Amino acid sequence: MPLLHAIQERLGFVPPETLPRIAEALNISRAEVHGVITFYHDFRTSPPGRHVVKLCRAEACQSMGGEALAQHAQARLGTPLHRTSAGGITLEPVYCLGDCACSPAMMIDGRLYGRVTPERFDRLVEALDAV
Repeated sequence: MPLLHAIQERLGFVPPETLPRIAEALNISRAEVHGVITFYHDFRTSPPGRHVVKLCRAEACQSMGGEALAQHAQARLGTPLHRTSAGGITLEPVYCLGDCACSPAMMIDGRLYGRVTPERFDRLVEALDAV
């Protein structure tokens, strides 16, 4: 996993064509490398957008409006989860951001936000355009 994290940190994703070299370096099968990459939500196999929005999908956030927030985010950005919008925002589900007391939570480019309503989501995304 440290090798995969290092590759993703440097490139922003783990290119599929690197799997054979990673497997050989670690003396494991390509299937095992692929299994790790697809199992852990933090790994990507394609480049992310200019901004990455992570929506918490865990139970606490779900009980506080997380599903409605996810539906709103997908409609607002015009893209489903696991994809990048035409505006360059990658929308990713995560299964706990550790901000359960302030549900629903999300993260934008590594910065955590709690008590996110659809209106707050819109304001945060609009602020990205100003960056």
